[in-house]
Amino acid sequence: MKLFLKRKSKNILQALRYPTGLFAASSKNVSTGYNVAWIRDNIYQAIGLEQFDAAEAVKTYQALLDVLLKHEYKIDWAIREKPDAKHKYIHARYHPITFDEFDQEWGNKQNDAIGALLFKIGELHEQGLTVLRDHGDYRLVQKLVYYLESIQYWQDLDNGVWEEGEEVHASSVGACVAGLIKIQKLVYVPDELYLKGLETLNALLPRESASKEVDLALLTLIYPYHIVTPEQRDAILRNIEKKLVREKGVIRYMDDCYYAKDGKEASWTMGFPWLAKIYKDLGDQKKYKYYLAKTHEVMTTNGELPELYLGDGEQFNENTPLGWAQAMYLVAVS
Repeated sequence: MKLFLKRKSKNILQALRYPTGLFAASSKNVSTGYNVAWIRDNIYQAIGLEQFDAAEAVKTYQALLDVLLKHEYKIDWAIREKPDAKHKYIHARYHPITFDEFDQEWGNKQNDAIGALLFKIGELHEQGLTVLRDHGDYRLVQKLVYYLESIQYWQDLDNGVWEEGEEVHASSVGACVAGLIKIQKLVYVPDELYLKGLETLNALLPRESASKEVDLALLTLIYPYHIVTPEQRDAILRNIEKKLVREKGVIRYMDDCYYAKDGKEASWTMGFPWLAKIYKDLGDQKKYKYYLAKTHEVMTTNGELPELYLGDGEQFNENTPLGWAQAMYLVAVS
């Protein structure tokens, strides 16, 4: 069964990909706006793609570089002066064919997306896979380092992984720290730039932010970033399993209103394969098999993983399949 679902998930993930190499966050015909390309979602979807076609995954990362090259003037602007408005930050989502920015005023300050891109470029380089094609790519990546310095990512109030309230988020700071450390073999990164982030991260953890004690986004610090100590990792996992795990998935945080129903927070399916992957890496086969089985339980009859189940009930939302969730399943079973 696992082999069949793995093959099915490959097909589902590939169906979300546009000819440019970018992914839709969900089905291309969905009415929620998830048919466009988020930087962060594309990185996680490409991680799933890596599990069976690393060369094609590289093309997705290169497409993301092309998106940012198209908007390089904006990065230059932000480097010259710390942005004082949301629209001056690197945006989070783009048209998957034209690479145009969707510039509506919303929770688009997402520093973790830039850290994630730097992290993957650096990680693939360590594995012998070259993402950077020419001088233009190197120039852009160096500018992304200077961009994180200019916005003072270690104390910048961003919207975080969930695109909501502006705070200093551990998941955002950690992504930037991990990215800066990984990319320093390719471009210049001052030591103090990631050390400032580590200081903030260690002060925040195991909390996500001032307002959130525990958050699903903290799993990013364990996988893929591996940026926490064993003690921090164990505290994050303990808190998430105690307070956020539900029958149909993992809620993002306590009192989350997004798709809440009957006073219950929505359950995100990607939490199950994410926990499965982490416990697989830790060598805990019992918990790995448990969370993998839970993942199979919340798949639709055709093997799709919805974004979430409303109020932990039987109804899932329109963002089905969620590419990020499908990718995490491929990571968990590979």
